[in-house]
Amino acid sequence: MPDSKGLEALTSAGATRAQVCVARENISLKIRRVLNPFLHWMNAHGVWTPWLYVALFMVASFLMIWRLEAMSADGFEGTVLGTLVMPYCSGMGNLIFAVVIGQTGGAGSEVMTNSLVNNVTNMTLVLGLPAILWGMNVLPQKKSAAGKKKKSEVKLAAKVEAKAEAKTGGKGGKEHELNRLSLLLTLTAVLFFTGAVWALGRKGTLNFYDGLVLIGLFLFWQMFHIFEVLKANVRQGKSHFSLMLPVNLALLGVGAYGIYLSTDWLVNWVSHIHSGFISAKHIGWLSGWLDVLPNALLAFYYGWRKQPAVVYASQVGDAHISIPLCLGVYALFHTMFMPAYFQMAMYLLLGATAVHMVCVALFGRLPRIVGLALVVAYGYFLKKGLIG
Repeated sequence: MPDSKGLEALTSAGATRAQVCVARENISLKIRRVLNPFLHWMNAHGVWTPWLYVALFMVASFLMIWRLEAMSADGFEGTVLGTLVMPYCSGMGNLIFAVVIGQTGGAGSEVMTNSLVNNVTNMTLVLGLPAILWGMNVLPQKKSAAGKKKKSEVKLAAKVEAKAEAKTGGKGGKEHELNRLSLLLTLTAVLFFTGAVWALGRKGTLNFYDGLVLIGLFLFWQMFHIFEVLKANVRQGKSHFSLMLPVNLALLGVGAYGIYLSTDWLVNWVSHIHSGFISAKHIGWLSGWLDVLPNALLAFYYGWRKQPAVVYASQVGDAHISIPLCLGVYALFHTMFMPAYFQMAMYLLLGATAVHMVCVALFGRLPRIVGLALVVAYGYFLKKGLIG
């Protein structure tokens, strides 16, 4: 039995934790009071209310993407703070969904479904369609139609390219090659993280200690990038931040809170519907598709603009948040049980990632025929996951 001092210390510690919880609740209530007229207006629109919250989610997501793009243009991504902020922003919807479900005691299988839907959709459909429509050439393609041109035109083009490379010191080619190597590294991380979840989840559950392992893997990945950025900054002698940094971080915070409000309301709304496709039965699928949508639109936009490196980066970076971080976060709240199609989805995700790695490593691009195969694979995933 603890002595009187021990009891007093325990009581004090409990009181401190209670005070922290109360303080958090008070801050949340104050923010909600400020937003109350806006939220009341949204809630007063009857059947249109869910669509207004979906619109809020989309607007908040695009606000974050917009400011992240601006910050990347200022060189923010090549800083320690940028390395820490960027990944969490790209997968904010998935992360908030995991926290909301964990706090409310929802089923862990829905968080797993959310993460699987997010990653499988990204690695098959969202990367496959741009490859079919516009092509996905990570490395500049050599002119295959050169043989059809006149020899004089070919020689002239070769001279122009040689002069351009001489002026830039060959930096263009090096930059493309570095982008390919960086992409291969991030794809390797997706393969490794997915394999770790598959190995831990084969017993049918993920417990608290599995959650610690998954979060630890993600943090190790973050620290690896931080030290790489520190080394690069030392070599290049840069350590400056834009004067717009505080404003951009504040706008990111606004976007994150908008995603939290919309996700919290939509999860609560869907949880009370027990019939039809839009119901609690499919909350993991519905939330996964909603979380994919902003990044998917971004991928199609950059695919149309012939910037495949950005398309790949937006999807692969997002995958690191869903698996392993979101799964690890939920496992800290409750034991997670695997859905029936867990093994199938894992094999599909591992296979799709391996295909991307082979195509990027050997060809420097994602061929159209492979993009078509990935879209067909996504159809198979929907059939097995939804129909069984």
